Order: sequence, then C-alpha cells, then structure tokens
Amino acid sequence: MRFFNTSGPVVAVDHYCIPPLERLNLNEVRRLIRDKRYFVLHAPRQTGKTSALLALRDLLNAEGAYRCVYVNVEAGQAAREDVERVMRAILAGLASRARMTLGDEFLGKVWSGLLAEVGPDAALQEALTRWAEADPTPLVLLIDEIDSLIGDSLLSVLRQLRAGYDQRPEHFPQSVILCGVRDVRDYRIHSGSANATITGGSAFNIKARSLRLGDFSQDEVRALLAQHTEETGQVFTPDALELIWTQTQGQPWLVNALADETCFRDEVAEARIDPITEDDIREAREQLILRRETHLDQLADKLKEDRVQRIIEPILSGGDEDRHFTDRDLEYVRDLGLVARDRQIRIANPIYAEVVPRELTWVIQAEFNQETVWYVNADGSLDVVKLLAAFQTFFRENSEHWVKRFAYREAGPQLLLQAFLQRIMNSGGRIEREYGLGRLRTDLLIVWPQEERTRKFVIECKMLRKGLERTIAEGLEQTFEYMDRCDAEAGHLVIFDRRVDRRWRDKIFRDRRALDSGVEIEVWGM
Repeated sequence: MRFFNTSGPVVAVDHYCIPPLERLNLNEVRRLIRDKRYFVLHAPRQTGKTSALLALRDLLNAEGAYRCVYVNVEAGQAAREDVERVMRAILAGLASRARMTLGDEFLGKVWSGLLAEVGPDAALQEALTRWAEADPTPLVLLIDEIDSLIGDSLLSVLRQLRAGYDQRPEHFPQSVILCGVRDVRDYRIHSGSANATITGGSAFNIKARSLRLGDFSQDEVRALLAQHTEETGQVFTPDALELIWTQTQGQPWLVNALADETCFRDEVAEARIDPITEDDIREAREQLILRRETHLDQLADKLKEDRVQRIIEPILSGGDEDRHFTDRDLEYVRDLGLVARDRQIRIANPIYAEVVPRELTWVIQAEFNQETVWYVNADGSLDVVKLLAAFQTFFRENSEHWVKRFAYREAGPQLLLQAFLQRIMNSGGRIEREYGLGRLRTDLLIVWPQEERTRKFVIECKMLRKGLERTIAEGLEQTFEYMDRCDAEAGHLVIFDRRVDRRWRDKIFRDRRALDSGVEIEVWGM
C-alpha cells in the first residue's frame, strides 16, 4: 500500500504523488538544456525539488541524448570553508552517482589523482573537463543543495563551473542545473580568503534563467488525495478537502503531512472505515503544530534571523503598507516560503500564520499563572468578557516587563494577548488568526465548542495611531465586518496605546459601542 510522503524524494511505487515532471515547465527545461545553458531551479524546502531533479535525470538518461548525473553536495556543508574537504566530498559523490546511474567508472578512477595534481581550486573543473572528453554523449549535471555550501567553498564551486563554461559541450558539461532554496543571484558569500562579501550573481554570471518550483494547485491537492481514496476506498468529505486547501495553500509538505496524520496515525485511521472529516483535519493540524514537526521547526527557527524579523514583525503588528523593506529581505523570506509571493505581503498560509505567533510566545505562555477553568461557566460556555478583563489587568501591571522579553517588540502587545489567550485555548478551544502588512489590525477568532454547538467570538486588535475616536471608529467597522464574515456572536475591539507620555489610568478603559446595525461591540483600552 502506498502512503503520503513527508520525508525525502517521492518514489511512485511507495508514495501517493503528483508526477514530479508535471510540476516543471518541462518544455523550457528541455530548451535550456538543448541550448547548452546553465540555470537555477529553486523553491522552499520540502517542496519537491529533489524529486523533480531525479525524475529529470531518469528521463534524459532513458532518452539517450545526454548523460545526466545528479549529485547532492550537502555533505560538504560540514567542512564549512575547507575547500579541499568540500571538493573531496563533491567529487566522491559525483563518482559514486555516475557509477550507480550510468555504470560509468571513469570519474571514480581519476578524481583523487586530479585533486592531488591540480589542487582543490581547479580539481572540479579539471575532473568535469576530462569526464566530458571521455564520452561523446553530452554531459548534463544536476547539483542539489548548492546553497548548503558557504564562503570560499561555495565560491570555488561556482567559479570552477564558470571557468569551464566556454568549453562546453565537448570539454565541459553541456548544461548544469543548480538547485537550492534561493536563487544564486541572491547569495551574499563572505570570502574568508579575500575578506570580502561577493554576490552570487558575480561569481556565477553565466546563469541563463532562474526557474521556481511552485506549490500544488488546488486541483493537484485534490488529485493527490484522490489517489488514497482510489486505493483504499476511504473518502475525504468536501469540507475536509476544502480545509486542507485553505490551510496549506498547496504547500506540498503540509498537504502530505495533514493527510498522513489523518489516514495513518493509528489503528482506527488505518481501518479505513470512516471518511476523513473537517474535524479530523483540524485535529491533525493541531498535532503537527504541537509536535513541532521538523519542517515547521526549521521554518520557525528562521524567525531568529534579523532579515526575517524585519519583514515578519510589521506583518504581525499590522504595520502600514508604506513600510519600507529592502527587496532582498523580502525576496529572502519569499524564497523560504514563509511569505506569499503575491502582491499582499502576508504569511504564506494559515498553518504558518499559526506557527509564527506560537513559536514567538511558546515559553511565555507556559509561564502564565492562568487556568482555563477560571473562565468557563457552569454550562460550559467561555466567559470572554472575564477573560479580557483579566488580561487588561495583567497588561496594565506587567506589560512593560513582558513585552521587553519578545524579540519582536513592535508586535509585543499583540503577541502578549495571543499568548494569554492561547494558554486558555490549549484546554478546549482554538484561535484563528488573520494579519498582514497594511491591515492596521490583527484579527483573532476564538472558536469554543460547547456541547452541540460551536461558539465564535471576534477579538480585533489595533494600535492607537490616528487619535482614539478615529481608531475606535475604524476598529468598530473592521470588527463588525469580521464578525459578519465569521458568523460570530460577539465582538471585542482591543486598542493598544503605546504612547509613553500617557498615564495608565488614561489608557485603560472599557466601553460598549452600538452600531447602526444594532450590533454592540465591547471596546477595551490598554
């Protein structure tokens, strides 16, 4: 029986999968190879890059017009800037792959001698030259994880490939594909030997194109899940299918991880008796986040980087659209897959949008002396007014100390509220979050199950920027719109006033405002 793959390249006989070559613009790839071009394939981690490269290798070798070899150079990462060790790892890997893939022993016989003869700064170039000359069939080289190399080691590889470029295809590979998370032009490579930073574009200015492997489309998500239904008879309800798409936005690892969690997590799931429902998907989503699965943990770890913080912090705080970023910072977080590639600067999908604030507040929420039972009524309902009143008191007494503990201080008040709420929701409900650059607010939706019904409460967070009454007026309208869209029974507007010249007794208030529609919204000043 096949299963959903969440680690390593897909293998069609073992895994449900979208055929990797269908996810490439194969006509363009063929044209670039035919025209003897060197180019880049990049995409976020666990998107399917390696699977695509291996499928391309097998296709080209089956057709016979080229000799194609794939190599993963990640083993050289441990050697850091020791160029000789890195070259030894790369050449040994190439020789091994050539033997396994093509039955070609040539490189294995010569590479160590060449390394001793010409040294690490020319060994790769000379090995590829002699390898290309040894057989009239043009050589195509696929180099994976190129951006795992650093400093002089990366520079040496790029420059040796560039040095032999004019000799292709008789004396050098006809085409080379460099594959990694980022486009080579975005590399900022610190050379220890030159004591300088060198751009990838200047070190590898022979690049013809940069291709990006995208996420699954909605049709591809449905096609992938349908393979499980076809083989086992277990169906996904329409609501479950829709939720998988909306929560993942087609990110391949997330799609496979949610499906694997729901279809293979235990003996009950593997019995294939019950359909996969929306509730199953929500539970799987929560488990993936709580377990801090490697994919999510690696992504969250990037939040510590300054260039990531410069983009993510104003998104979390609902900063102004005219916020100025460097293009390179923005492109970097997009290449990581953390931020969507459309015009609106936002977190790429709802699961990542949930992971980010939880990661930033993980330790702090555990330190709150708060219990869910304090805010649950006798009938099982959640007392949101009591909950926000408790937070208001806590914020007044402790915010100056607690906000300073966040690395993302600009978004500190919103994160502190979310940490407080999350501590309570961990034992029963859930929080859905919406935020993005230019929204000038953070939307929180509390979803609380109560016997046979599910209750929803909107909490809208705004920073005081334009005067209190204007901020309240805008916030009331936004809160009502969000309530209407979510079918929430109550709404709360939280105004954070961070002006240092204001006393707390002027910042703290609670008011109930009635709209023209008759809906009443609680306004909380903090």
